Amino acid sequence: MLERINGPRDLDALSPEECVELAADVREFLISEVSKTGGHLGPNLGVVELTIALHRVFESPKDPIVWDTGHQSYVHKLLTGRKDFSDLRKRGGLAGYPQRSESEHDVVESSHASSSLSWADGISRAFNSTGKQDRHVVAVVGDGALTGGMTWEALNNITDDNDRNLIIVVNDNGRSYAPTIGGMARFLNGVRVTGGYRDLQEGSERLFNNFGTAGRTVYRAARGALRGFVSRASGNQDLYANLDIKYVGPVDGHDLAAVETALKQAKGYGRPALVHVITEKGRGYAPAVNDEADQFHAIGQIDPGSGAPLSSSSERSWTSVFREEILSLAHENKKIVGITGAMLRPTGLDAFAQAYPQRVYDVGIAEQHAVTTAAGLAYGGLHPVVAIYATFMNRAFDQLLMDVALHRAGVTMVLDRAGITGPDGASHNGVWDLAMLQIVPGIRIAAPRDEATLRETLGEAVLVDDAPTAIRYPKGSVGEPLPQLWRTADGVDVLYAATQSAEPAGGPLAVSADVLFVAVGPMTRTALDAAAILAEQGITSTVIDPRWVIPVASSVVTLASTHRLVVSIEDGLRVGGVGTTIRQEMRDAGVDTGVSELGTPYEFLEHATRDQLLEDAGLTAPQIATEVAEQVRGTRVPTARPE
Repeated sequence: MLERINGPRDLDALSPEECVELAADVREFLISEVSKTGGHLGPNLGVVELTIALHRVFESPKDPIVWDTGHQSYVHKLLTGRKDFSDLRKRGGLAGYPQRSESEHDVVESSHASSSLSWADGISRAFNSTGKQDRHVVAVVGDGALTGGMTWEALNNITDDNDRNLIIVVNDNGRSYAPTIGGMARFLNGVRVTGGYRDLQEGSERLFNNFGTAGRTVYRAARGALRGFVSRASGNQDLYANLDIKYVGPVDGHDLAAVETALKQAKGYGRPALVHVITEKGRGYAPAVNDEADQFHAIGQIDPGSGAPLSSSSERSWTSVFREEILSLAHENKKIVGITGAMLRPTGLDAFAQAYPQRVYDVGIAEQHAVTTAAGLAYGGLHPVVAIYATFMNRAFDQLLMDVALHRAGVTMVLDRAGITGPDGASHNGVWDLAMLQIVPGIRIAAPRDEATLRETLGEAVLVDDAPTAIRYPKGSVGEPLPQLWRTADGVDVLYAATQSAEPAGGPLAVSADVLFVAVGPMTRTALDAAAILAEQGITSTVIDPRWVIPVASSVVTLASTHRLVVSIEDGLRVGGVGTTIRQEMRDAGVDTGVSELGTPYEFLEHATRDQLLEDAGLTAPQIATEVAEQVRGTRVPTARPE
């Protein structure tokens, strides 16, 4: 059946029975294809019928469909003609999220949660303002997104101006089916959304308004009583009870006919309506349904029959090191508490939560709240450790600046998946954190290079009680240890010195070479490899790892003065990055050594592997060595100082 679908309108000719067959085909396709590439399997298995119904009832792209947490959009891609999943999330293949360059049916590319209702609010207002009242806007929200504050800000505005064609679909996959799914709920839904009901409601309101304050009081009381009865009868007394928006549901999200009926009712209402659809994450695939952790929310390559991973890496990940160390520190320091935004397991706070459930707070997808509540916890005498992905730190910058830093609160931000992550694309690459966070007054930022320095800097961070600290590390394997030759008095590690094998008697100032590499975190390996290539060409180098990259240690500036060229390497934005700050500190100290600031370009990076994106940015050892050799020889700007 799937072979017959090359666009949404091909769905119109299908009978109800054929739609059910199509849903089975889609699930079979997803399990077969995503098991080969990896990706978000569980969420998409849960929205098969919902997506089919959406495209049968609404006319995309005339009626835009906005997907919140766009990892739910695989079925949408299939139904809009994108069936080649062989290179899903790989360069040149389909993106793992909606992407405008792929299809006119994709509206919002950002995969950050809780923004869909604000998008839908704006689009629907624009349609009204430009005379396009025949167009509908649909926002599919759920899979955790309702915990985000933007959702409720948008709902507040939507219900304040509710004369437009806007449908909110709540994909509720966080609870079991309620017994209210059935005849009574469907009957009440039909009553609430019929034109007769709307006319009766508006007519009654006008009638009672004629009697002044007393009449309005009676009307509100009667309407409240009726709403209370309807809510209790439909099992929804606690959800959306105070919103002035029509509620349709709950409806079985895997009953295609029921979902279509609910969507048609909402579409025909002519005002904003909310359709509450109950789905099961991982639907139709037993390994996903039975996975207690996250129902195969995101997977690598798996065996489609058993769901077992095809490869199990024995290498330790950065996240696993943090998981162990934060628990160890929490054993010793009772003031440490953990906070995360719906990511206990992905960020490694799960072991801490299991050992000390009263000391770890999962606030949902609400990073702004997480950071400000951390400030409050610090004020109360605790030391909060906020663990989130680096890309999601963008959302809580104001809270870090004004609630944490301004109040000199001892809060530690642990930023997982920092730098280039790759397959998840533009909105998930964590390349903004270094440029963004270092403008916060008083902040201290660490970028560990290996397991030992991650443990070390985390232990140092939780002892800081008068300023924010941040520790950032990438996705993937932590790699082999990178021991230092020596450490300066202010904490900078010297990893390689062409002319010295131990700390010189004269101190760091006595170390001189052609090039000083200042490497940030995992880029130390790249710097060491580049130094080795340069050594073969007779160009000497020193490689240092500041560990705490912000503020810039004085020994970094001192070492810069004894070298001909400084090269900073970071997998974050060059614009306003660590290299920029080093250059400013050098100029303030009167050091005129040239600085080459290497980092990611000032643009959004498309989905590809980390290695591919690093090569695109010129951040591989051979590329760096070639560029630096030209600078040392004076054929490329900035040129090295004379010997």
